[in-house]
Amino acid sequence: MRLVEALHSRPLDRPPVWFMRQAGRYLPEYRDLRSRLSFEESMRTPAVAAEITLQPLRRFQLDAAIIFSDIMTPLAGMGVEMAFAPGPKLASYGVKDVTLLPDLRPGSVDFVGETIATVRAQLAPEVAVIGFAGAPATLLAYLLEGGGSSHFPQFRAGLHHDLVEEALDVLARAMRRYLELQIEAGADVVQLFDSWAGLLAADQFERLAVPAARRVLADLDVPTIYFAPGAAHLLDRFHLVGATGYGVDWRLPLGEAWARVGTDIPLQGNLDPAVLMAGAGTTRAATAAVLAAAGQGTGHIFNLGHGIFPDSPLESVAAMVDTVVGWPERRS
Repeated sequence: MRLVEALHSRPLDRPPVWFMRQAGRYLPEYRDLRSRLSFEESMRTPAVAAEITLQPLRRFQLDAAIIFSDIMTPLAGMGVEMAFAPGPKLASYGVKDVTLLPDLRPGSVDFVGETIATVRAQLAPEVAVIGFAGAPATLLAYLLEGGGSSHFPQFRAGLHHDLVEEALDVLARAMRRYLELQIEAGADVVQLFDSWAGLLAADQFERLAVPAARRVLADLDVPTIYFAPGAAHLLDRFHLVGATGYGVDWRLPLGEAWARVGTDIPLQGNLDPAVLMAGAGTTRAATAAVLAAAGQGTGHIFNLGHGIFPDSPLESVAAMVDTVVGWPERRS
């Protein structure tokens, strides 16, 4: 599998390519399907979730399929009530409340395992299946805030609570089991999304977010990727998480990101997803620039620096993928 080989820093003729949120709203076939089913119905019905996961692979020559789900999914299996409208909405928790959450009930996420098994059975052996989870710090942010937020003040205040490490440990234990279940079902790689770690000061990240994320990923049976967008000030501490490779957003050139993370560590990224809105020609040139910045070495996985926008033109997506697949022959 090209993705697995890249995460082991083995020489390849070109980097693997996949992109975050590739199963979803930018595809007309996805929008057609979702016109008949809610997000939760789609996610919790393995046949439907598998179909959505596979849709982009039918259009584009991608090296991985990421399972259609949500980082909040396993929290329901811990007794957290939530709705998607469209983002997660839940009652606000206190730090102590989080420490009292029960362990994840494996049966509550059986549908995710069934989706992974269905996808794995239908994919070519060389295409990787990616499972994922939310990192403890990011899940704590949603729990303390009751949903999304621009600044997450309740989360940032909660980081000073004397029980915050215990709360993060509860979430780490649950996400560890959740990823194990996905691997048992057939996931070849898993990614940990730490969407709001960039809000933390460097000392908070190292003291709180890193140990919790490390407990989730340590000694899993497949390669792992850690992704924390908006966290350029933390890059020199990413290696402490202990992942196999790290995703980086578009804010720094790959060469500079590598210098901060460690030149021997695989990196994933980092085209600005907004570039796709500028058209196929611009996308092709910007993709080539990212590939050139990665150089001819090993350990690069081409991806966007964040999730794809819903109104991204399909022609731009095709131009991005084709440029990577044809590299280096199709230099612009």
